[in-house]
Formats: sequence, C-alpha cells, structure tokens
Amino acid sequence: LLAGKVNTVTIRPDGDMAADRSLGGMAVLSGAFNPLHAGHIRLARAAAARLQRRVVFELSVQNADKGALSHAEIIRRLRQFRRPWQLVLTRRPLFVQKAASFGDSVFVVGYDTALRLLQSRYYDDDKSKMHAALATTQAAGCRFLVAGRRWQGRFRTASDLSIPAAFADLFDELPEDDFRLDTSSTEVRESKDRSDTHAHDAA
Repeated sequence: LLAGKVNTVTIRPDGDMAADRSLGGMAVLSGAFNPLHAGHIRLARAAAARLQRRVVFELSVQNADKGALSHAEIIRRLRQFRRPWQLVLTRRPLFVQKAASFGDSVFVVGYDTALRLLQSRYYDDDKSKMHAALATTQAAGCRFLVAGRRWQGRFRTASDLSIPAAFADLFDELPEDDFRLDTSSTEVRESKDRSDTHAHDAA
C-alpha cells in the first residue's frame, strides 16, 4: 500500500487482511483517528442504526496536506481498533477519490467536513472543479450523512449548508437526537497530551 502497488487494505476484526477487496454498499466513517475516541464509536453506531448498513472505518495513509503516514504510525493507529469494527486503509485522501473505491456507499462526516466539500476555495477557487467532484461522487452512487457540530458559536447541521440544487440529494442529515458530540479529536488529543505531561511530571 505504501509503495502504491495496491489501493486498499481491508483489516477484519479477527486480524485477517486483504488487498483490494471489493468494497461497496457500506457506511464509511473516514478520519485520521489520532486518536480514535468514544465520539467516533458513538457516531459509527448512530450511523449504522440510521442507515441500516454496516459501518467501516477508513484511514487514508496519504494525507492531502501532510504526505504519507509512516509504517510505524499506521501500526500505532491500527492498534486502537477492536471488535466489531473493520478498518480499511486506502491511498485516497479526497472523498472524490474514495468514491471510486466505495461505490454505492454513504460517507459519514461532520458538519465541518461537509462545509469544506462545498467551498470552492478547497478546489483552487474554481467552482466548476467543486461541481465536477460532487458529480463524480454522485455518479459513483455515493452520498454523505452529515452529523451536526458546534461551529463558530452554535450547533450547525446539514440544513445550514449551502448546497447547490443539483446536489441536494447528496447530503442527508443525522438528527441531533441520534448523535451530538461537541468535543473534537484535536481537543481529545490535547487533553491526553496534558494528562501524559502531568503524569510524567508527577513521576
């Protein structure tokens, strides 16, 4: 995978691994999982109940901004996952690329991620590129389930997004009653780092 010879590696709960396994018709929760935390698990369960689909986690070993993860870092993040969750490693940092691997699937995303998908500044300030990416995702039979998040002072949901009419059916809302968590992965990581520092100082 790191050498670019395969596109995906699927890791089942029993540890079985397979390259370029057929993927599709799933609910896919993508992320960096640095760290994997209770919010991810709660979101996966809420999405599975809402969609009546099996949820898999997806980690791209290639980051659009930061380059490739090292082998050691991939292993560290892998070790966080336990039964019953299945993890798929890909080389697909962008959702338009993920759609090629996960046809007819639903990507489970937070409001902030959905917002970026709909802002032309993430497409070289070219709205036509944004529309092309959304159209490609749509053509692959994929869509997005958007979980609300606290953003710029208030809780925001899919109804707060400015979605072009042609892609209105591409975004569904995960109701707040089904899932709400205002703590981000960054906040969880920073809290853990502070705890580790305090423990080290105490030792």
